[in-house]
Amino acid sequence: MTSARCWDEFERTCSALASPELIRLLTEIDDNGAIPPRGLARTFPDLSPHQLRHATAQAHTLGLVRPRQGLSLTESGTQLAGVYEEAARWARAHDYPRVTSTFVTRVRATLQLLGSADVSGRRPERNGEVGLVVSVEDGESLTGPRTAVESWIAGHGGAALTSAEALDGARQAA
Repeated sequence: MTSARCWDEFERTCSALASPELIRLLTEIDDNGAIPPRGLARTFPDLSPHQLRHATAQAHTLGLVRPRQGLSLTESGTQLAGVYEEAARWARAHDYPRVTSTFVTRVRATLQLLGSADVSGRRPERNGEVGLVVSVEDGESLTGPRTAVESWIAGHGGAALTSAEALDGARQAA
């Protein structure tokens, strides 16, 4: 991904996929199977109804889940769960963003880092929201997560980006 258009698509996709509720929803289904009808509130008792609606709407819009005998992952959703695991693996290996972080925090911080700056290794990069510095070596080692995201975009990103923009537009109109 070298052109400005491709980088812009990559950046927006990373941003759309970094929602904590979306990360939790997909990894829960990936780890434990379909969530039964009306089972979201029991599965995520700490999330508000609004957060649950937003996460499921985003997952539906991006084509990541299908409602059939509960909420289950599509092929795209399963592959994205693999991207999340790759991002968390990198973050764990580099103690990013901290030595002790949750899975969701690690995935989100890694996606934000990937989407926020050129982490090609020329200089330490700063994650804008959290303000954490990544060393040159750590920036160079982001190849695994970057490749995973790029592969997911190549297979599913065009539709995902269009859907993510539609979801953002609907959210802003509400």
